[in-house]
Amino acid sequence: MKQLVIIGAGGMGRTMFDMARESWGHKTEFVVKGFIDDNVKALNGFEGYPPIVETISGYLPCADDVFICSIGGASRVECISEIIARGGEFIPLIHKTARIGSNVVMGKGNLVGAFTTIAADAKIGDYNFIQSLTIIGHDVTIGSWNRIDSQVMMVGATTIGDHNMIHTGAMINHNVHIGDNCTIGACSFVTMDVESESTLFSSPARRLK
Repeated sequence: MKQLVIIGAGGMGRTMFDMARESWGHKTEFVVKGFIDDNVKALNGFEGYPPIVETISGYLPCADDVFICSIGGASRVECISEIIARGGEFIPLIHKTARIGSNVVMGKGNLVGAFTTIAADAKIGDYNFIQSLTIIGHDVTIGSWNRIDSQVMMVGATTIGDHNMIHTGAMINHNVHIGDNCTIGACSFVTMDVESESTLFSSPARRLK
C-alpha cells in the first residue's frame, strides 16, 4: 500500500486531506501518511488530521511514499521539484464524483476536484490544480503547472499552455488558445486567443495593461 504525503498543511492541505479520503484509490492503492510543511506548527489548534511528519526541506522520501502538493503560487514548482530531485513520485488525485471521459490522457500530480467533468479525448499535462465543478470540454489540451479554479468552463478544442491561473467562473470559448503565464480574471469570457504573459478580465475579456 502506498503512503500519501501531502505537501503543505495549511488550509488547502487540510482540504486536500479530506479530498484524498474521497478520491479513487483511497484504501485500495494508498492511505494518507501525513503532511510535510516547513511550518511544523501549521496544524496547531486543528484536530482529526494526520501528523506533520517532517519539514519540506528536510524530508527524504521512503520507498512506499507518493506525493501530492497543496501549495500554490510561485513556490509550488520549487516545492515539487525539490521532492522530485530526492526521488519522490507524484500521483494524480481524482475525486470519486469527477467524470472522466473516453480516451482522456493525464500526466503526473494532477488534482481533479469534486463534480468536475473532463470530456472525451482531452489531454492534460502534469501538476495541474483543477478545482471542483469545472468543465473541460472534448478535445481540450492543457499543459502543465496550471491552476484552474472552481466553475471554470472550457469549451471543446481550447488549448491552454503552462503556468496559467484561471480564476473562478471564467469561460474559455471554442478553439481559443491561451499561451503561458497568463492570468484570467474571475467570471471572464475569453473569446479570442491570449498571448503569453497576459492578464485578462471582464466579459468579453480584455487585456489589462
